Amino acid sequence: MIPLPLARVAEITSGALHGVADPAAVVRGPVVIDSRAAGPGSLFVALKGERADGHDFARQAHDAGAVAVLATRPVEAPAVIVADPLAALASLATAVLSELPAATVVGVTGSAGKTTTKDLLAGLAARLGPTVAPVGSYNNEIGHPLTVLKAEEDTRFLVLELSARNVGHVAYLARIAPPRIGVVLNVGTAHLGIFGGKEAIARAKGELVEALPADGVAVLNADDPLVRAMAGRTGARVTYFGRSPEAHVRAEDETLDAAGRASFTLRTPSGAAPVRLRLYGAHAVDNALAAAAAAHELGLPAAEIAEELSAAEPRSRWRMEVTERPDGVTVINDAYNANPDSMRAAFRSLAAIGEGRRRFAVIAALRELGEDSRALNEDVGRLAAGAGLEAVVVVGEDAEPVLAGAPGAIHVPDVSAAARELSDRLAPGDVVLVKGPRAAGLERVAEAILGGDTR
Repeated sequence: MIPLPLARVAEITSGALHGVADPAAVVRGPVVIDSRAAGPGSLFVALKGERADGHDFARQAHDAGAVAVLATRPVEAPAVIVADPLAALASLATAVLSELPAATVVGVTGSAGKTTTKDLLAGLAARLGPTVAPVGSYNNEIGHPLTVLKAEEDTRFLVLELSARNVGHVAYLARIAPPRIGVVLNVGTAHLGIFGGKEAIARAKGELVEALPADGVAVLNADDPLVRAMAGRTGARVTYFGRSPEAHVRAEDETLDAAGRASFTLRTPSGAAPVRLRLYGAHAVDNALAAAAAAHELGLPAAEIAEELSAAEPRSRWRMEVTERPDGVTVINDAYNANPDSMRAAFRSLAAIGEGRRRFAVIAALRELGEDSRALNEDVGRLAAGAGLEAVVVVGEDAEPVLAGAPGAIHVPDVSAAARELSDRLAPGDVVLVKGPRAAGLERVAEAILGGDTR
């Protein structure tokens, strides 16, 4: 982050210095919420969670080199006392960004594909200048400002991922770091139960384009009617990406290789170039096109966009990680999260990668689907049952609706049992898809199969 004296930190956050020997002492970063990540020059933000209170670790953070602690009460360390550390964190991020007028903020939102698109776009932006982007899905009211605070004086681009757990969340994040370019990928069924319907999800995602300035750019998915309709909610210029012939940035002549990786001709207003993705699944094309459209707006030529997309490897864990064991068993670890749309995409990828081979799937019931939960989970079961698999393993106590849709599936209570069940069945050349909601922890199944530890 840019250096800030503690007196300035207190001013920005409307805080009071406590136990500070030198108000001119400079915070140089990083700003952290885990005392174990504190180091010389850092600022520790003491957040109170369900299991631990950051205030109890203030001394450890200071001993590790933290200049001060952002806290709600006096602690065993120099502190800036504030009413709400989370609100103070947001204010600090906004103030730091205001000191970087040359930095362009690009926001990415959508029901699925945010992290992959953000990763691709960060790689593209880095070709033009120093770029800051979150690791993994650091996309909520904590991770968002922490990412902004990584920006330094030479930062030219911040590529930020904005999540929405309800209406108003994206708007809040956009106020912390006002975007100039906003990318909306899709409106799907993730968190359907919380929102109450796809129209409410569209309202939430569209808050990103509403936050754009008049000289900004809304990058919208031409193939999703709910996203395309967001053009009427912004005063910014609108550009479209997708497979539609009307899209300004689009894919033409798309093919999939035997491993399920897509190749296509990238068509942009400034020219065309061939792309051969290393990412798996046809849905990766949508993410690549969204990133390409934003990169085009940043001024990157089509040939460079295609070159970067063709070289890009997965950056974030447990998202279509395809790994082959020494004996030829292939594991598709897509266990970071799941919703009905991403489940369908994952099974399409399994069909492509596992063509002509024995295929297995380990899945779990989807969550946060509201009154449609049973019907949508039965659909997931039917999807798995109709995929021509050798076996489907369903994990967890809430699996009954999935099993109703896939009556031949194997039900196990936990991830250890799932790993043991697969271990007894797999043979060289087989392919296993592991896919489920974050809370199910199915990545441990993939790791056990790959590591041979099925205890």
